[in-house]
Amino acid sequence: MAGTAEQAKGRAKEAVGGLTGDEDLVSEGRADRHAGEAKEKVGQAKDKIEDVLEAAEKKAEEAVDTVKDALHRK
Repeated sequence: MAGTAEQAKGRAKEAVGGLTGDEDLVSEGRADRHAGEAKEKVGQAKDKIEDVLEAAEKKAEEAVDTVKDALHRK
């Protein structure tokens, strides 16, 4: 969410800068927008990594349970 808010703030600064002719404000807004996009992508990557780790943990637990079951049958 932080990335989305930063993108909106950046777009607002760009718009105000464009209306007032303030190129510094336009540039600042562009930088804020890009920073927000980067934060959003990092958050998405983090979520994906967490999903992969959870799936790997589940598979490892299943493998351990399978081995335990096999050992108890003997």
